[in-house]
Amino acid sequence: RQDWCCVSHYDKGRVVMQSAKSFSLEVEKLALEKKITHMEAVLEYCKEHQLEPDSVGRLISKSLKDKIEANARDLNYFPKRAKLPI
Repeated sequence: RQDWCCVSHYDKGRVVMQSAKSFSLEVEKLALEKKITHMEAVLEYCKEHQLEPDSVGRLISKSLKDKIEANARDLNYFPKRAKLPI
């Protein structure tokens, strides 16, 4: 798996290279600022940077993937998992 991926958008005339970590941080920031799910934040990021959502798949870290899955479970898109009482 590559740590860097070239995304097909320009920032002030240059192609932006982005790591999975920096992408995840930007998505996390969007989710918090706009109070949206992580999946919605990924889609919003793609919209803002004129990217196809399938082009950022390599940038989604395990941590971000886990958060997207947790959001989906909370919204009943996936079956609930048993949780240990804390």
